[in-house]
Amino acid sequence: MGLLALGGCAATPPTASLAQARDAIATAEQAEAGRYAPGELSAARAHLASADTAVSAQNMNTAQRLAEESTADAEFATAKTADIKANAVNNDMKRSTATLIDEMQRSAGVQQ
Repeated sequence: MGLLALGGCAATPPTASLAQARDAIATAEQAEAGRYAPGELSAARAHLASADTAVSAQNMNTAQRLAEESTADAEFATAKTADIKANAVNNDMKRSTATLIDEMQRSAGVQQ
């Protein structure tokens, strides 16, 4: 009787986790993770595809785990993308600041 109860619970697809993984992948795609973190985004997609396969095979525990891994991969891709973009902006600001300093020093030298 107890095994039947456990079997019934295990047969419920992890729809919330699958939806969360799909949303996380969509967010990563919108953030341009395909350009900046393609490996992580590919891993997220692969884990989601495997989770869907596990659901089809009625292996809901595996599907749940894979959906969670997909979400983690997609969130990592989004974070990595944000980090790369922030570093690029920071580097641009450093170059701009260096250019301004050079111009100020040249102007100060001309006036003297």
